[in-house]
Amino acid sequence: MTISREMAGPPRRELMPAAALFHSLSDATRLAIVQRLAAGEARVVDLTERLGLAQSTVSAHLACLRDCGLVAGRPEGRQMFYSLTRPELMDLLAAAETLLAATGSAVALCPNYSTAAEAGNLGGAR
Repeated sequence: MTISREMAGPPRRELMPAAALFHSLSDATRLAIVQRLAAGEARVVDLTERLGLAQSTVSAHLACLRDCGLVAGRPEGRQMFYSLTRPELMDLLAAAETLLAATGSAVALCPNYSTAAEAGNLGGAR
């Protein structure tokens, strides 16, 4: 899939996989999981301790990342060790950090997608 700079008309079918990828990374918990897994394998219990979240919450986010092909589990005895499947993901996140640094507060103030909108402070749509 190539993302073209030219857009005419409604969203094109070939953009849907990219939209799904970005949607899979649009949650702060999933980004925190990816960030932790960038340092190496982790079990659900490791992630729950690190993130302070319930096991069911972490498992649901891992399932999303696994279904998108970004995370894989490796069984060892009765435990499952999760890791990133694609090192390119870290390149994408590094590019996002560069873009965020360049845009300053523009994204943070966006009424549709900011963290304040999620908390209900700006009343933006999701």
